[in-house]
Amino acid sequence: MLYSPSVRRRRLAKLLAQLRDDADLTAAQVAKRLEWGSATKLTRIENNEWRFPKISDVRDLLDLYGVTDETVRAAILDLARQGRERGWWEDYGDVLPPAMPGFEAEASRILTYRSLLIAGLLQTTAYAEAVFRGGQVVADDLIDRRVEARAERQKILDSDNPPILWAIIDEAALTKHVGGTKVMREQLLHIVEMARRPNIAVQVVPDAVGAQAAMENAFTILEFDAPEDPTLVHVELITGDLFLETPEQVASYTLVYDHVRASALSADASVAYLADLAEQLN
Repeated sequence: MLYSPSVRRRRLAKLLAQLRDDADLTAAQVAKRLEWGSATKLTRIENNEWRFPKISDVRDLLDLYGVTDETVRAAILDLARQGRERGWWEDYGDVLPPAMPGFEAEASRILTYRSLLIAGLLQTTAYAEAVFRGGQVVADDLIDRRVEARAERQKILDSDNPPILWAIIDEAALTKHVGGTKVMREQLLHIVEMARRPNIAVQVVPDAVGAQAAMENAFTILEFDAPEDPTLVHVELITGDLFLETPEQVASYTLVYDHVRASALSADASVAYLADLAEQLN
């Protein structure tokens, strides 16, 4: 897939909000003129809380906002149609929140920090299964589905135009014997192998660093090539995904990431550390 429906829906939501602002209309005024009953529907559209854009709704909004240029209208309606496509992640809705893989699918750079777990895009299937089983909150019949979905997510790294992945991992995540010694050794060697790819960098934050800027948070920064798709910060919570996108929020997390990256071992030293740690588990 050359584009992500999730990214297209987000772009469309922002564009429609801007068009309403340019037309100097409130959400309540739009709802009244289109006889939508209340402004709730428009608010959900502009907040990207829709599942599949309704083409007729988008066309009505363009009419109301005075968008008459046929080229512009066609481009916006194409955006809505692309937003109605189904990504592979829709088939795993029972075990996988769809937002994150939807944004990963079109991200050009993925910057991730993990303190107690290996980043999902770098997990082996055995490690992922051990994580899901260790949580003891996932039914056995769903664990295989979750492992399968995680493997599907990782396919973006094998695509023709893979994103740049920069993974910072705290030493605490590497010394936990998740799944046992054999599973953990295979996981460490897998990271070493992945780090040899030109688009993947891995850095380890050693315990000797002591306190550092991201100790209390695990997060991912997603960057996109298209200027109309601003950077997103993803924070994974027990109750669901949190996405932050205001310039202030993105700047704060980017600053933290830069500080942690400066505290970490170099990429070469990190790979050597991982290989040594794997050898100790042999």
